[in-house]
Amino acid sequence: MPKSGQPISIIPLTGIPEIKPNDDIVKITLEAAIDSGLSIDMGDVLVFAQKIISKAENRIVDLNRVSPSPYAHTLSKEVSKDPRLIEVILSETTKIIKMDQRKPEKGRLIVETRGGVISANAGVDASNVSGGDMVTLLPIDSDKSAERLAEGFKEKLGIDVAIIITDTVGRPWRDGLVDIAIGCSGIRALKDYRGEADSKGFELNATVMAVADEIASAAGLLMEKANSVPVILIKGYKYETGGKGAKELIRNPEDDLFR
Repeated sequence: MPKSGQPISIIPLTGIPEIKPNDDIVKITLEAAIDSGLSIDMGDVLVFAQKIISKAENRIVDLNRVSPSPYAHTLSKEVSKDPRLIEVILSETTKIIKMDQRKPEKGRLIVETRGGVISANAGVDASNVSGGDMVTLLPIDSDKSAERLAEGFKEKLGIDVAIIITDTVGRPWRDGLVDIAIGCSGIRALKDYRGEADSKGFELNATVMAVADEIASAAGLLMEKANSVPVILIKGYKYETGGKGAKELIRNPEDDLFR
């Protein structure tokens, strides 16, 4: 964790083009950094919006090629969604957590994805794709995707950087959306302060900070999804290396009061 008063720089990488399947994200990111007069250095953090990772990994579905099951047709009536979209959501889902219909054309389908993330519509999204009936899915394994990116930067630059892949989600109890980490590599997603003393000398016994989520949310301030800024460079944050990826952030179901 940075010392008190130590600045952290959060820098948007502009000039990232529309990403297509099989594009080299590492190469594209390095070119954008060079064009912006920026260097990517040892210990930096690179934050990527999930959408460009999904596009590069060809996690794109044309709804016109989807044949909804009878169950998808049934659910589509309950939540007022396209049955083709429901079928895709179900294909990415291990468990339906909650569903209802708030108002016409505004149903909710909250599910657990194959990666263990709880999210609306399993992260299936039609925004910033190519229009029409195209949707993107979350990466199959976002931690593996982050690991491949970290390895790519290591190969190109000969240095270690941390990678965080983010998605936008809602939260229990609170309105509004925030960005969270759904994949990471090279950084511990959780910072455990238990056993340490606070500023008054009292021992901390319950403080475990979700630093990967905090970084994701900070980066989200500059990602400006409407203006195509999907990559953020963070300098100056002294993080703990290692960890098991963003999967560490997923609470065990037996400890989760909402599942």
